[in-house]
Amino acid sequence: MEKLFFDYSKLAGRIREKFGTQKAFAKKLGISEGSLSLKMTNYHYFSQAEIRRAVQLLELDPGVVTEYFFTQRVKKSQQKGLVKPWEN
Repeated sequence: MEKLFFDYSKLAGRIREKFGTQKAFAKKLGISEGSLSLKMTNYHYFSQAEIRRAVQLLELDPGVVTEYFFTQRVKKSQQKGLVKPWEN
């Protein structure tokens, strides 16, 4: 099964806006800063419970959850229509 990679840049911006640091947000979310970092860099996925809690903490409208948690990251080669065998 292919691993999905998500773009969390919008989420990172909202975290900075509301909490200042990922460390402060992680503490409120109830996870370690390291665990949050692994999720933000696509080494681990956010659980449904974590997403629900994050939506509350970040005061997000539930209708925009997809924009913050499920926007797939596009490879640079896919953006330009170029395929380099060593990047696949």
